Amino acid sequence: MQLLLAAVVVLPLLGAVAALLPAPPGLKGRDPDQAVLRHGVTVTGVVLAAAIALAAGFDHDHPARMQATTDISWIQALGIRIHLGIDGISLPLLVMTALLTFLCALYSYFHLPAGPSPKAFVALLLVLEAGTLATFAVLDLVLFFLAFEMVLIPMYFLIARWGGAQRQYAAWKFILYTLLGSVVMLLGLLLIGLKSGTFDMVALATDNGPKSQLSHTVQLLAVLAIGIGLAVKAPMWPLHSWLPDAHTAAPTVGSVLLAGVMLKMGTYGFVRIALPIAPDGMHTFAPYLAAFAAVGIVYGSLACLALARRGAKGDLKRLIAYSSVGHMGFVLLGIATMTPTGLNGALFANIAHGLITGLLFFLVGALKDRYGTTDLDRLAGRTGAALYGRAPRFGGLLAFGAIASLGLPGLAGFWGEMLAMFGAFRPAEGLSRPAFLTFMALAGLGTLLTAAYLLIVVRRVCMGNKETAEAAGTAGPEEPGAFATAGSEEPGATRTAPVIPDLARYEYAAWSPLAALTVLAGLWPAALLGLTDPAVQQLLGGGK
Repeated sequence: MQLLLAAVVVLPLLGAVAALLPAPPGLKGRDPDQAVLRHGVTVTGVVLAAAIALAAGFDHDHPARMQATTDISWIQALGIRIHLGIDGISLPLLVMTALLTFLCALYSYFHLPAGPSPKAFVALLLVLEAGTLATFAVLDLVLFFLAFEMVLIPMYFLIARWGGAQRQYAAWKFILYTLLGSVVMLLGLLLIGLKSGTFDMVALATDNGPKSQLSHTVQLLAVLAIGIGLAVKAPMWPLHSWLPDAHTAAPTVGSVLLAGVMLKMGTYGFVRIALPIAPDGMHTFAPYLAAFAAVGIVYGSLACLALARRGAKGDLKRLIAYSSVGHMGFVLLGIATMTPTGLNGALFANIAHGLITGLLFFLVGALKDRYGTTDLDRLAGRTGAALYGRAPRFGGLLAFGAIASLGLPGLAGFWGEMLAMFGAFRPAEGLSRPAFLTFMALAGLGTLLTAAYLLIVVRRVCMGNKETAEAAGTAGPEEPGAFATAGSEEPGATRTAPVIPDLARYEYAAWSPLAALTVLAGLWPAALLGLTDPAVQQLLGGGK
C-alpha cells in the first residue's frame, strides 16, 4: 500500500520526464506525435490502475485512519517531512483525479488540441496530474503548499499555448490571481508551523498534539490567510473572476481538469487544514464563509441565466464556468456549517461536481469542434445545433449532464447539495441558526435558478427553434465533416442545416465512465458517504 501510494504520486513526474525524451525504437508508431500521445495514455492508465488497486486494498472498516502512510525526514533543520497517507476524505479525490486525467489523455490521443509540440502537452498534463495527486496525499503543510503550487505552471501553459481566443489574457489572469492567493496562504501555513513547532498535519489535527499551542489570535490570523488562498482556488465569490476567462480560453482537457480537479484543491484545504488545525478561528469565520458561499450560489445562477437568455450572445463554455461558482458555493456552505452532515455533503458535492462538470466540458468542447462555436444564439439560431434531430445520442448525453448538474434526485448532483442545505438547517453549536437558515434559503433559491438556466440551455441547444428543428428533420445526408457554419439571420438569407456527427467510439470510451459513475453515485450514495462519514466524525472530534 505504501508503494502504491508513492507510485501514484511519483509515476506522473517520471512519465513527464520520459515524454520529453526520444521514443525508444519499436515504440514510435506512425510518427513521434502518436508515440508521445500513446505514452500519455499509458502512464495515466497505469496511475489509474494503481489508484484503483489502492482503493481496493484500503481498509474500508477503518476509513478514518490514515493508511498507506510514508513518513521520512526530508529537511531536518526545518522539521519538514515527506509524509504521505490517505483516509476516507482523500481517497475518493485521489481516484477521481486519476480517472479524469486518464480520460483527458485518452481523448487527446484521438483529438489533440491545436498548438505547439505534443511532447510538451503530454509532459504538462502529467506534471499537472502529479501536483493534484500529491495535494490529496501529502500530510505536511510545506509539502501541501509545494504540491498546491505545482499545478499552476502547467495549467498556465495549457491555457496560453493550446487555448482559444484571448488565451494570453486568461492565462495571465489565472496565474496572477492564484499566485497572489498562494503567497497569503503561505504566510498562514508558516504561522501555524512556527507557533506549533511542527508542520505535520496529523499531529496538528489531534487534541494531544501541538494544536493546543495555537492561541485564538493565531488561529484567526492563520484561517484568514490560509482561507484567502484556498478561496481563490475554490473559487469563492468575489474571488472567482479569473475562472470564467480561464475556462472559456482553455482547451477542452484543460477545462475538464480545471473544473474537475483543481477547484477541489481549495475546498479540500479547508477540510484538511483550516477546520481541524484551527477550529476556533474557523468557527469565527464560518458565518462569513457561509455568507459568501450563499451569495456565490445565487450570483452564479443569475450570471448563467443572463448568458442563457435569447440575444445575449452568451458562450456555453462560459456559462458552465459560472455554474461552477454556484456549485462550489454549496461545497463551501457545507464546510461552513461545521457539522458532520454539512461536511459529508461538501465532500460528496466535490466528487459529483468533478464527474458532472467534467462531462459537460467534454461535451461542450466536442460541440465546438463540430459546429465551430459555443455561442448560444448561434447554436439555437436558424442554422443551429438542434441536437435531438441531428445527433440524438450527443443531445441525449448533453441533456443528461444538464439534469445531473441541476440536482435531479437519483443522480450524483442531488445528494451533496441536499446535505449541505441540511447542515445549514442546523449548524454547529455556537453558530447563528437564523443566519444559516437565511443562507439555506438562498441556496434553495439557487437550486431553482440552476434548474431554470440549464433547462433553457437544453431547450435551445438540443431542440432549437421551430425552424431549426424542421431543418434538422429534412436535412439530407452530407459528407461527414462538411459542417456548415451558422448563416445569416437576415430575412431571406439562405439557411443551411449543418451536419453534426453523433458520438464517435473514442468519445463513448472517454465519457461513458463519467455518466455511469454519476448514476452510480446518485443511486448508491452510501458507497461514498461510508468512506467520508467516519473520517469527518473523527476530524470534528479533534482526531478522536
